[in-house]
Formats: sequence, structure tokens, C-alpha cells
Amino acid sequence: MNEPSEHDIHAYVDGRLEGERRAAVELYLARHPERAAQVQAWQHDAQQLRAALVGAQSLPPNPALDPSAIRMRRQRRRASRLAMAAALVLCVGLGGLGGWQMRGWQVARAMPPMGDALAAYRLLALDPGARPDLVPQHRGDLQAWLDHHFARGVPLPDLDAAGFRPVGGRLFATEQGTAAMVLYQDAAGHAISFYVRPPGPRRYLLPHGQRVDDGLLAQYGSGNGYNYAMVSRAAGSDAQVAARALQPLI
Repeated sequence: MNEPSEHDIHAYVDGRLEGERRAAVELYLARHPERAAQVQAWQHDAQQLRAALVGAQSLPPNPALDPSAIRMRRQRRRASRLAMAAALVLCVGLGGLGGWQMRGWQVARAMPPMGDALAAYRLLALDPGARPDLVPQHRGDLQAWLDHHFARGVPLPDLDAAGFRPVGGRLFATEQGTAAMVLYQDAAGHAISFYVRPPGPRRYLLPHGQRVDDGLLAQYGSGNGYNYAMVSRAAGSDAQVAARALQPLI
């Protein structure tokens, strides 16, 4: 059967419901014990309220003291408290999300970009004991190696005109996936590296920029969904060679 209206429920509690409507409410409550327990509690409250008002029968009737009105006010207060609690939870959740987003932006700004590219250069170009993963035997070896590890395609910079040839490649692990570095050297032993990696958290792509760190210059930018860096000595003509090599990629 359909649930009785709130008007019928309150009339039943107050003893103002008769006939078929009263029988319908009683049948409904018999089939719904939880609702019946609530109605019984309301009946008990109404009895206590009437007993407390026995000595005030000579006073004019006050609609605000009607048991059904009191119950309705209680229900409205309860609904209001639930709404306030839900709003508080939502605000806390949004505040936490906003805080984590702000923290992420602050960390991104506080951490200088492409520090891993500089670390890779120091490892492979400056550490005599470090060895590349791949020493090319033919000109296309390193391009095929990059194509294997980067699905969207990463064109290998050509530095032949400046006297730099690719001498080796090495893979590195990042939180976002595989990164790779290709090392170039000229006849004088000067080194330039080309570094490519997936973007950082939330696809953090880099604007075109550069940074100097302990005599090394990293020039960087993004293109085709990847972050790139060319690392060279900060002094001398190597920086201009690296800048020209980076330009077509970003």
C-alpha cells in the first residue's frame, strides 16, 4: 500500500484520525516497524506535552504548542542540520582539493625545470665510468631507438653542421615514464646532450626557457606532447648550437 501522508500520520498521533483512514495508517505501521516505532515515540512526546499543559488549560490556545507543529519544527531543524553538515563536508573537500592543487602549482614553480636533464648530462658526459645503453653503428640507429621508445615520434636533432655527432644514447626512468638522452661530441671533446621525457604531473608542459646550473646551460621547451632539453656548456659557442637544434622541436 502507499505510504500515508504526513497530515494523516500527525492526525493519527494526535487521535484525530477516524474510520478507513485510521485503519489504513494502522495497517501501514503494522507492515513498517521502523516507521511504527517513530510514530509511537511521537505519541509518547504528545502525551508528555499534554500532561505538562494540564495546569494551563485556562490560557488561550497557542498554535505553536500543538504537538504536530512541534514535530514539524523538529523535522525542519533536523533537515537543516543535515544540510549544514553536508555543506561543511563539501567545503572541507573542496578546500582540501584546492589546497592540493595549490600545493602542486607551488611545487611546480619552486622546482627548477629539467633538473633531470642536467643530471643525465653530468652522468653520461662528465663521468668517465658511465656507459651509454646504445652506441650507434649507423646513422639511423639512434633514431630507430627513439622511435621504439616514444610512440608519437621524436626527431633526432642533426648537429653535423656544427661538428657534433651522436655518440650514444641512454634511457632514464621518471615518474611519468621513460626518458632518453642522446649525447653528441665534437672533435675537441665538447659535449651537447638532447633529452626527451614525458610531461610532469597533470601533463605539465614547459614553456620555452633556459636555466644555468654550475656552468651548464639547459635550454628547454615542449612539443608534440613531450618535454625537451638541450644541455651544453654555458660558455662558448655550444649554447648557440644547442639553441638552433632545439628550435624545430618546440
